[in-house]
Parts: sequence; structure tokens; C-alpha cells
Amino acid sequence: MNAVFRSKVDGKFKWIAFAMPAVAVVALLTASPAGHLLWIPVGAVVLAAMTVCWIFVSTYYELRGEELVTHCGPFTWRIPLAEVTAVRESKSVRSGPALSMDRLEIVHGPGRVLIISPADKERFLAALRRRAPVLS
Repeated sequence: MNAVFRSKVDGKFKWIAFAMPAVAVVALLTASPAGHLLWIPVGAVVLAAMTVCWIFVSTYYELRGEELVTHCGPFTWRIPLAEVTAVRESKSVRSGPALSMDRLEIVHGPGRVLIISPADKERFLAALRRRAPVLS
């Protein structure tokens, strides 16, 4: 049975996710049709806004069979649960598929770490401990 856990989202990230599309719309509406080169930065703003929105709506963690599958916009990480050696609380600023600073570090493989931020950490940890042999 698969278990899906949404990412916790900090208020600052919510603000960015809602403000960027607004900036893109303003940029599109105020761009001069005669300025051909102006469409390059406007296009970049629109692309960045679309990417942030994609990440905002599609960041979640899935315990699927014998692996942890992490989805974040165009990116996916697959970690075999047999490779998970530790899970610990973290306030690390390292990059990862986490939309909150209330994070967990999933230690797996030879010294590898994945930073995540499930909204329901207790339920996520309980489900992970039931499935990961080393964490039991």
C-alpha cells in the first residue's frame, strides 16, 4: 500500500509562490510590443513563475513498496528503504525537496542525505519506521 505525504509549506514560500505569477502578469501587461528584446526578460520571469508554481503544487513524498519516492516539480528522487540508515530533525539550509525549514534529513547509501519536510512528520516517521528495516 502506498502512503503519500504532502510537503509542509512555510509562509515565506507561499508568499513567493503567489507573488511570482503576479509579477509575471504585470511584466506581460506592461511590456512594450515594440521592444523585441524586452520579451527575453519577461519570458524568463514567466518561466521562473511557472517553475515555482509547479514546485509549490507538486512537492510530496511517497512510500511506494520498498522505496521512498520524492517528487518536487520536474525532479524525482528514489531511495530504496533498505538503504536508509537514519532519520533526524534538521534546520539545515541545504537544498532539497522541502518547502519548509521544519525538515528531516534522510540518511541513505554511503553518506548521502536527502532533506524533506513532510507536513505530518509523526505520521511520516511512523510509516517510514514500519517499512525501513534499519529504523525499526
